[in-house]
Amino acid sequence: MGALFLLAFVVYIAGGALVGSGSGTTGALSDVVDNQMGVSAGALLMLVNSAVVAGIGVLTFPVLKPHDEISAYAYLVGRTVEAVMLTVGIVFLLLLGPLAQEYADVGADSASVLPALGRVAQEGNYYCYQIAMISVGAVGILFCRVLLRARLVPRFMAVWGLVGYAVFLVGAILEVLGYGVGVALSVPGGLFEVGLGVLLIVKGFPAGQSRDRDGLAGNVSPTAEAPPGTPNAR
Repeated sequence: MGALFLLAFVVYIAGGALVGSGSGTTGALSDVVDNQMGVSAGALLMLVNSAVVAGIGVLTFPVLKPHDEISAYAYLVGRTVEAVMLTVGIVFLLLLGPLAQEYADVGADSASVLPALGRVAQEGNYYCYQIAMISVGAVGILFCRVLLRARLVPRFMAVWGLVGYAVFLVGAILEVLGYGVGVALSVPGGLFEVGLGVLLIVKGFPAGQSRDRDGLAGNVSPTAEAPPGTPNAR
């Protein structure tokens, strides 16, 4: 599972870099015409990220469910929403290719509406991304809350995630409202996911972890013993 956190981070950044280099600094269709391959390749890498984040939700579900079933379902749904919205945004990016080709074929003078459509496609991707980030930020808080209460990761790591996702959520909401602070506020949450990925690769989640702070063993009388000959007898 840890590898998926790192893979999602790498492929989305790499895909975004390819799309950015292919569409230029202004995102004009004239820039996309000469770099359609780069834009398409970047979009496909970003699509891999969508599959990966959905996989994270599926694989995390059985880990969270014994400790907090509602949070487990919420995290699964939130990651699914993230994957779907990112995929919709990628479709908007892929539309830049046909729009750019049409722009090149008919000429700039008679295609004044096409650049506007290109900008709409880019804005569509932008808002899909922000909605996806709002989703993952909200359920990420629940995820780290379970990590903290069930002691599935070191305490400092869970607290880091709680703060990081909360700041991340605020940044995504502010982006939708028109304040360009999302990138800066995404740093703590992004670094947490990288750190968590490395931790899970090295150690994984602890096996047989208790459901609560006292542990399941606290619900069993220390003097009670299984009858001899039963499977649980010691």
